Amino acid sequence: MINKAFSFCLTLALLFISVLANAQQQNTESGPVNEFFRSNDKIYVIVGVLVIIFLGIVLFLINLDRKIGKLEKRDKNNP
Repeated sequence: MINKAFSFCLTLALLFISVLANAQQQNTESGPVNEFFRSNDKIYVIVGVLVIIFLGIVLFLINLDRKIGKLEKRDKNNP
């Protein structure tokens, strides 16, 4: 279980590092939508909401995996 959790955390860390490295590139796209979000600093709100949603899904899946693991152990012990 610890190896799975460590592997999962390491994968997430590497994913975020790659996203951060890619985020350093300058965006040359210009359009009314991009200019609006950047001018009002709303892009940070959008990124924050997406991060919160992603973390919620990840936490839900971790919790679900733990519950399923407990049910499998209980089922093995009671034939």
